[in-house]
Amino acid sequence: MPAPNRFAFFNGEFVPIEQAQVSVMTAALNYGLGVFEGIRAYWNAEQEQLFVFQLREHMERLQRSCKIMFMELPYSADELCTLTVELLRREGFREDAYIRPLVYKSDQTIAVRLHGLSDAFTIYAVTFGQYIPGSAIRACVSSWRRIEDNIMPSRAKVSGGYVNSALAKTEALLNGYDEAIVLGDDGHVSEASAANLYIVRHGALITPPITSDVLEGITRRVVAELARAELGVPVIERPIDRTELYVADEAFFCGTGAEIKPIIEIDRRPVGTGQVGSVTARLVELYRDVVRGRASAYRSWCTPVYPG
Repeated sequence: MPAPNRFAFFNGEFVPIEQAQVSVMTAALNYGLGVFEGIRAYWNAEQEQLFVFQLREHMERLQRSCKIMFMELPYSADELCTLTVELLRREGFREDAYIRPLVYKSDQTIAVRLHGLSDAFTIYAVTFGQYIPGSAIRACVSSWRRIEDNIMPSRAKVSGGYVNSALAKTEALLNGYDEAIVLGDDGHVSEASAANLYIVRHGALITPPITSDVLEGITRRVVAELARAELGVPVIERPIDRTELYVADEAFFCGTGAEIKPIIEIDRRPVGTGQVGSVTARLVELYRDVVRGRASAYRSWCTPVYPG
């Protein structure tokens, strides 16, 4: 059984998890006025160490989300990293974990606005395995469109924006698929319900540009760096048509939660041969070593939790 979490950082101190409570009147609960991050920590049994992957990069993105949403976060990126490591040490996890920092409007008032409301901050962590089950998945193009940046900031992880993701994911699951691919308002491919997307065509990795209303994904950037440096595969950012998904040689989702997840079927059409492609397979293996601190060249991307 997964180890239960016992603590949270809440209202400026570490408290038992059962004390980290908010009122039903909280503005964040009523209006989705919060921003968050999802961060993974990986247990390396050989080194008996828990490594938090890209911790500082996640906290810097949290700060950017706060800026967009008129939120004040009274901690520097370094302080946020320190708090996260301390929380994990208190939990004592010896298996993979998922960390959730959350900044939210904490006033208990009826007010649909961002300015003039109080901000609160919390972090909690849970043990966590696969977000999307299976070694390879089947996806569909959703009937729901991706939120556009002038409607809901796509580059900020805003709590309320994930209604869009939930609708797309639910539609996919109820129709027998594992995940949804969402198109933008212009009809081009955007991303999955909660992950970025890459395809492989003619030996190159292709992903939608930031201007396609995608989250500025940390794993998306990591994949691009690894593909160029370790595999010698070119990476191209450009718009992707829906039908280009059907003729791609390979395809995969990537994200902190999803990790690198191969796609073998889209809208009942096999991707490539219908098997996991060679580029995707190599990236999955490389990513697995990098996040667990086994690749010395990328050890700086991993923050160790336990002393020694």
